[in-house]
Amino acid sequence: MKTLALLGSTGSIGKNVLNVVRVFPDRFRIVGLAAGKNITELAAQVLEFQPERISVADEETAARLAELLPAEYRQKIFWGEEGNIQVATVPAAQMVITAVVGAAGLLPTLAAIEAGKDIGLANKETLVMAGRIVMQAAREHQVSLLPIDSEHSAIFQALEAGRRDDVAMLILTASGGPFRTFSPEQLACAAPAQALAHPNWSMGRKISIDSATMMNKGLEVIEARWLFDIPAEKIRVVVHPESIVHSLVEYIDGSVMAQLGIPDMRIPIAYALSYPERLNLGLSRLSLSACGSLNFEKPDYERFPALGLAFAVLQEGGVKPAVLNAANEVAVAAFLDKKIGFTDIAKVVKTVLSRFTAGDDLDLAAILAADAEARELAEKKILNSSRG
Repeated sequence: MKTLALLGSTGSIGKNVLNVVRVFPDRFRIVGLAAGKNITELAAQVLEFQPERISVADEETAARLAELLPAEYRQKIFWGEEGNIQVATVPAAQMVITAVVGAAGLLPTLAAIEAGKDIGLANKETLVMAGRIVMQAAREHQVSLLPIDSEHSAIFQALEAGRRDDVAMLILTASGGPFRTFSPEQLACAAPAQALAHPNWSMGRKISIDSATMMNKGLEVIEARWLFDIPAEKIRVVVHPESIVHSLVEYIDGSVMAQLGIPDMRIPIAYALSYPERLNLGLSRLSLSACGSLNFEKPDYERFPALGLAFAVLQEGGVKPAVLNAANEVAVAAFLDKKIGFTDIAKVVKTVLSRFTAGDDLDLAAILAADAEARELAEKKILNSSRG
């Protein structure tokens, strides 16, 4: 029996984690749940899984949740950043699954590592913001970081085919999102509803927009650099519209190892939870003959400038990746609120990035300060744009 604390339990990844746990109740037990403000769904999860600690967005939400639960849970409810840390460090948990969205995942993940918990990593922003710090902490506390993103799980699996010293290239696949073939004029007029309609995956709102801009793939590139200790020049992206090949590893002898499967997040989730064992999830199997052709294209950096920005900040290092992430979070929220256009997302990020120097990627305080400043600058940029 493996005990799990889950951060982001009401999101897309979180709900799929719980689906896996339901299939294997003799293998996994939930001891901590953290969510935002979706207390109706969280309350149902609490009653089903009976965790030892629970966290929500704020004190008001905590009070509302308490009203939906038996009195015995009132002392188990926490809130805010400290609440996430409480769930991430619950003593009974052996593994913490970080499925929260955005920068909110960083400090709870670090706290979990320092408490000796293995990490099931679905929050890529943790490594984008502070990859060197997080991986150094994982080594010091001898904990495992097991990837849950489908692309990083694919690379993790393909790396088992050879020696790390023999890796020539990590190749991350990208679907290209809903706008892969859009003209510049179509992109400028793209609406949130269109951007949210991913052709292959069912995801949360923020990650769906990131997929449409291809910022998500840029964030994954930065994550891969730290998770697999591979320099930026050995990572590239290829567009694969079918989302059947989830990523690949090229070795120095010319061999290329790929992981293929249906686009279902329960597969990488289950592998992270049960590694090195594989679980029979009872899912439909991949039929290559039914797939027909599998297509691959070079990414279009002019159509999707966010991807190029991510590669650039990875080379620059320091606090720049944290700035990229923070400005993007603000810009995506503004696009979803219809305050800016789709193509303005990358423009806001680029403008904010221009205001920062690299700095030190081992200074957590500087990273957090840059995150806060970048959000403020992005908000001002958006406000000024709307006035103009």
